Amino acid sequence: QVQLVESGGGWVQAGGCLRLSCAASGRTASRYIMGWFRQAPGKEREFVAAISWSGGSTLYADSVKGRFTISRDNAKNTVYLQMNSLKPEDTAVYYCAADTILTTMSVRYDYWGQGTQVTVSS
Repeated sequence: QVQLVESGGGWVQAGGCLRLSCAASGRTASRYIMGWFRQAPGKEREFVAAISWSGGSTLYADSVKGRFTISRDNAKNTVYLQMNSLKPEDTAVYYCAADTILTTMSVRYDYWGQGTQVTVSS
């Protein structure tokens, strides 16, 4: 079992930045692939970024490439999502998730956090 708790969401003006954190607990938490997803009101949950357990491989959605950076600190069992140059369309609830395979498919992820709201105003 892996428990995930997100933090760092909030309100920011367009062009600003935020850093989300996801703290994982569980004996083998550091061995999991970690991903970030988001869901805006009235829309389906979509993939944002994912990182391998070593941190050596990452995936990004085209919509966030060059603006968002995913990273992890296995000593702290924490994964981060640095979000720069934020746009109003980035407004959503952001979720972190854990899986054993590096994938963009949300159905593959076994463990999910409760989500943190990010609001970007124009």
